[in-house]
Amino acid sequence: MTGQRRTRIERVRAAAGIAALALQQIEDDLSADDVDQEELAAILRELIEDTDPPGGFIAAVAQLLTAAARRAEQIEPDRDGDASCPLDEAAALLTDDAGQRLIWAARALHPQGAS
Repeated sequence: MTGQRRTRIERVRAAAGIAALALQQIEDDLSADDVDQEELAAILRELIEDTDPPGGFIAAVAQLLTAAARRAEQIEPDRDGDASCPLDEAAALLTDDAGQRLIWAARALHPQGAS
């Protein structure tokens, strides 16, 4: 493995570690005894709404998977989609299924705009 590849993998590993720590913090906040339905709905919305990054956290993960799929498509030995198709499908599941289910859960807990 070249030095450049090692550095790239190290950066990815570090970034994934930071993301894992951030997700752990969110999980800890979700587990707090004083989280009520309105706050839980707001937390769920933060994961899916157009904030930073655009489209929310779920959309950012889907975009990452789509980028991986595009690259896999370019380098797959047989170009048969064995690697890129599952990545594209995972991205679609996140945005189409997981994202929509978060929206439904947030609405069930606290309709947006209601006080």
